[in-house]
Parts: sequence; structure tokens; C-alpha cells
Amino acid sequence: MHDRLAETVRIEGARILATLIRTVGNLQIAEDAVQEAVLAALREWPATGVPPQPRAWLTLTARRKAIDILRREGARAAKEREGADLMELSRPDLPPEGVVRDDQLRLIFTCCHPALAPESRVALALRTLCGLSVAQTAAVLLTNEAAMAKRLTRTRQKITASRIPYRVPADADLPARLPAVCAVVHALYTSGHAPVGGPVLVDVDVCGEAVRLARLLHSLLPDEAMPAAVLALLLLTEARRPARVDPAGEVVLLADQDRARWDAALIGEGRALLDASLRRTAGVADPYQLQAAIAAEHARSASYAGTDWAEIVRLYDLLLSVAPSGAAALSRAVAVAEAAGPAAGLDALGPVPPGPRWHAVRAELLARSGRYGAAVEAATEALAGELTDPERRHQERRRAEWSARLT
Repeated sequence: MHDRLAETVRIEGARILATLIRTVGNLQIAEDAVQEAVLAALREWPATGVPPQPRAWLTLTARRKAIDILRREGARAAKEREGADLMELSRPDLPPEGVVRDDQLRLIFTCCHPALAPESRVALALRTLCGLSVAQTAAVLLTNEAAMAKRLTRTRQKITASRIPYRVPADADLPARLPAVCAVVHALYTSGHAPVGGPVLVDVDVCGEAVRLARLLHSLLPDEAMPAAVLALLLLTEARRPARVDPAGEVVLLADQDRARWDAALIGEGRALLDASLRRTAGVADPYQLQAAIAAEHARSASYAGTDWAEIVRLYDLLLSVAPSGAAALSRAVAVAEAAGPAAGLDALGPVPPGPRWHAVRAELLARSGRYGAAVEAATEALAGELTDPERRHQERRRAEWSARLT
């Protein structure tokens, strides 16, 4: 029961919140109303059963909770001057998909208003628009939960105090917000594609929601290079998702993936979007275009052995020159190992900040060098960190294999 509720809230909660913010006119009140609706479901659904239309139930309950909060806070008189909004809160039906779509775009651009600090824009959007928990948002943005909670509170207060409007900005204002908006969509996909922990290797629902939002953004701005590049990157990555796990949900390494399971239609669409995006920037690539180019290079290779690893290393070098990150540096080290051998890969790992996946990569490269004792130690370091359950089982199997070679 709780799992069904959590799934419904994760998928539908952001859409419910987006529409509530427009009708209530206050981010905090809308969030509180959605939260109260969730608590009501936790109380009632175990006794009455999950309703046939959970989203409808949550939407209508959140509307009623919003009206209650407005009354409690003495805000009703002000809202009665906006009678259409109060009437919409009281309506028994769901808003049309087109209205929900527009509300979500408003929420994206509200979260990414230039009056907000850059680090706060992405954090707020991941929390509100994308439905990530405070802990998940903190993990994606590499900070702690307490600091993230304070940042989010300050950001909401800033929106209220500065009267930041809840709308898609005018065309002239779009460029200032576009990088943050694209960063939000990309960060959401990353949180599903490479979760910090949890029971599954890939959160399919989160990835799907990120792709959907990327499509919305591209449809809003079809002539802008950056949204096209983000969508291209997500589609080229998503195309390989079915092959990343076996039928039991266990890890399948890239070298062992059945490339027939890669989605050829998504690959074709992604490559076309990347080409169009690069034409708009006269071939001068931004970080999303470079990441999409790396994904496209993998996608065009008929086999793992036939991959042009030298080209992938070159693309990672370009990416790190314009947008350095630990994740890109770690992936570059893997590519270096494929292009020039495990010793070169270990050298490339040197300056990369360590973490569970860093230790896992190091363990593989040590084992490939025949240093099984050191590989076992590195795998143990990886297992001490936070991994998804499939990653943990994979690492345990690899450690057992290398331990057996020591006897």
C-alpha cells in the first residue's frame, strides 16, 4: 500500500503541485496542501483500498487541503478577489493535460528565476518540480540534508518576498534562465539513471519523467540549441537502458550488453537532434552536446570491441575543459583504460575524487592488471559506500571472484 502511494506521489505529485501553485498563488501553501493530501492517503488507503484513480483522489484532496490552509491563514478574503482561482480549487474534475503541461513549464521557469542563487534554482526545481526528497536532492547536488533543507527554505522565502511571478517568461528573458532549466532536466535524469542508492539500478519512472520534461522544453523552444542537445543526450542514453540489466534486474556491463536491445528509434532521434543542435552553434559544442556526442559514439559502434575509444577520450577531454566534474573524469578514466590499457586507466583515476564508484572502477582495473589482492581491497572500499542493491551484489560477486584467485 505504502509503495503504491509512494509511486503515485512520485509520478503525479509534481503535476498536482504545479497546478496548485497557479491557483493558490503561494508555493509553500501548495506544498503543504500536497503533503497533507499524502498524509490523508496514508491514513485512509490502508482501510479503504487504493482508489481506482489515485491521481484524481490526491488532486481533489490537495485542493480541499489548500482551501483549508487559506482559511486557517486568513488568506481567503484575498483569494475571494480572485474568484476564478478559488472556483478552480473547488472543481471536482482534473485539469486537462494541456493545462498541466503549461503549469509545469511555469514551475520550471519560476524555480529558475535569475533572482534566485544559481545553486538554489536547481535544488528547488528538483525538490518541487521533480518530486525528489530533500535527502535525494542533497545527494544529487553533493551536499548534506540539513544544509539542503535550509537552502530550500530560504529559496521559498525569496520567491514570496520578491514576488517572483509564476509564468513562462517573455522571449527576451528566456536566455538568462535556459541554462538552469536545462541543468534541472539533466540532473533529474541523472538521479534516475544513476541513483545514489536504492533497490534498482535505474529508476525508470524518474528517467521517463525527465525525458518527458525535456520534450516539453524542446517543444517550447524548438530553435534553441541547448534544449535540443539535452533531449538528444537523454534519448541516446535512454536508448541503452533496457540492456543495462538482465531479466532479474542484475547489472549488465557495457561490454556484455546485447546491443540488439538498444532502441534504434531513440538513437536515430537523438543523433538527429544532436546534429541540428550543433548546426545552430556552428559546431562549437556546449557540455550537453559533448555528452550527447559521447553517447552517440557508443550508439554507433556495432560492438564493444569496435568502439572508437580514442575518440571518446578526446570528447571527454573537451568536456572536462569546458565543464569539469568528477563523474566525467571517472568516465574518462574508464575510456583511457580501454584505449591504452589498465595501467593508463589507473593513472587517469589519480586526480579523480574518490567515491564508491571510483573504488569500483579502480578494483576492475587492478584486477585486469593481475593485482587481485589490491582489487579485493578496492572492492571492499566500494562496498563501504552507498550503492544501489544491484551494484552492491555485482561488486560482491566480483570481490568473491578475485578472492578465489588468491588461493
